[in-house]
Amino acid sequence: MTAMPRPVFDANPPAGGKDLGALPEWDLSDLYTGRDAPELAADMDWLKRACQDFEKDYKGKLGDLDARGMLDCIHRYEAINAKAGRIMSFAGLSYYQQTTDSDRVAFLSDCEDKITTFTTALVFFSLEINRLEESHLQGLLDADADLARYTPIFERMRAMRPYQLSDEMEQFLHDQSVVGDTAWNKLFDETIAGLEFEVQGEVMGIEPTLNFLTDPDRDKREAAARELGRVFSANLRTFARVHNTLAKSKEVEDRWRKMPTPQTGRHLANHVEPEVVEALRNAVVGAYPRLSHRYYELKRKWLGLDRMQVWDRNAPLPMEDPALVDWDRAKATVLDAYADFSPDLAELARPFFGSGWIDAAVRPGKSPGAFAHPTVTDVHPYVMLNYLGKPRDVMTLAHELGHGVHQRLAADQGELLSSTPLTLAETASVFGEMLTFRKLLAQASDPAQRKVLLAGKVEDMINTVVRQIAFYDFECKLHAARKDGEMTPDAINALWMSVQGESLGPAFDFMDDYQVYWAYIPHFVHSPFYVYAYAFGDGLVNALYAAYEDGTPDFQAKYFEMLRAGGSKHHSELLKPFGLDASDPAFWDKGLSMIEGMIDELETME
Repeated sequence: MTAMPRPVFDANPPAGGKDLGALPEWDLSDLYTGRDAPELAADMDWLKRACQDFEKDYKGKLGDLDARGMLDCIHRYEAINAKAGRIMSFAGLSYYQQTTDSDRVAFLSDCEDKITTFTTALVFFSLEINRLEESHLQGLLDADADLARYTPIFERMRAMRPYQLSDEMEQFLHDQSVVGDTAWNKLFDETIAGLEFEVQGEVMGIEPTLNFLTDPDRDKREAAARELGRVFSANLRTFARVHNTLAKSKEVEDRWRKMPTPQTGRHLANHVEPEVVEALRNAVVGAYPRLSHRYYELKRKWLGLDRMQVWDRNAPLPMEDPALVDWDRAKATVLDAYADFSPDLAELARPFFGSGWIDAAVRPGKSPGAFAHPTVTDVHPYVMLNYLGKPRDVMTLAHELGHGVHQRLAADQGELLSSTPLTLAETASVFGEMLTFRKLLAQASDPAQRKVLLAGKVEDMINTVVRQIAFYDFECKLHAARKDGEMTPDAINALWMSVQGESLGPAFDFMDDYQVYWAYIPHFVHSPFYVYAYAFGDGLVNALYAAYEDGTPDFQAKYFEMLRAGGSKHHSELLKPFGLDASDPAFWDKGLSMIEGMIDELETME
């Protein structure tokens, strides 16, 4: 309930500021003014008492509550979540600003330890809710409309009923998490943040090195790719140990819970049916030849190469303008694109820029990648970027602002209902990217500029859809294999390579050490099977955008209502007003056809 924010780490960003204008930094004082703030100490004390009082007042008594008593109980539980969320947001965001600062690391660990200890008193809550008879709970919901609003919360808790363990075991798993999976996550984060790479005589961290993979200079791209492989290989035993331990930890818990597959927990958390995910996965894999294989063959020709190497995958096109986009122009581009769709959308995004809600500069020790963290519903989201001024960084800004707007709109649902399942969490972000892309495409002054924009969008969509489904397949293979015993680094490498050739296609050769590139992907460590949510979101938005272009009546109003719903509705309910159904395999084909159509246009330009 108090998970700290996890960055997206989608692999680009280094040390910002040069020729980009004044890049904003976070002002975390809307949460707390500092680690020694008296308000933080008071909130920690309140949280301890509130958890103790909650256990004393409700443990063993939930079955005796009437509807109004259950509503009061839910409100108290929600208040505890909000207070813990505020503290952990502050600690987590402070940490991600400087992951190598020992004081911040210690502060985060202390907060996690204390809150884990306090909230042990709440473990009984979901367990007792799940022991209530269906007819009894339904009677309570039918008796009070205010309580009925929380139906999705009860449904999510009770989805775990078949997999619930004893009270003592559930409490043990809760207590030991800080020295279990959470500790391994920190080891991974700190190892990644501490890596050093030397590229053409310059020593740097992982983000500047990854950024060189998009450099116009092919020699620099190759040097960076080989150095990444060398350093990952040098640390491979650590990364293999992290993955082996976490995969085994998950296998043990899943086995005790009698979960049918390693993916079941993620599907339950995402409120999505396994067959829907399987339909998405199969549609994407079936489309590899029509999407990534075909596109990369085009790119090979544009680059004038006989064979593509892995360091050419994200290379800029020869006709691409290398000019950087300064911060003010990036801001204007995204806000204008949002305003073209709806002035209200731009107004929701505007406060991020002048209120310390964005941290954009790249600094040593700062977390790589980008994310938007909602904090708690009575504050506001915070966006992290590593802004380098590349056109793709503008798209990342549009993406994260989409998350931020979504989180602001959903905040009215309250702490328990505002959080959107991962499968829908990418909706506003990818839609914001699409709005920005379409605006830039409409402004393209010549065919070469249009070609560059189309190619860039296709690459982004392939990275979002094809790459992430390949990641998902790798995780499925890894967790299946770990059931049979310890995985050697070579065995993990082989699984990685088994999905890379299939997804990228015959245009590529793979250098020595590319087999270790699985090592730096944080989603595998922090959030197993998270990655399919990106493909889900991209396919969903492509279908949504097609409905928008087709002139669906009152589209903007329906879109805002979908975002405001947060986590209060199932994806089937949210998509119904647009005439869309994610359980229909044709839904995913429709989304993929948009990417295919862009590749068709690129082919006609040859």
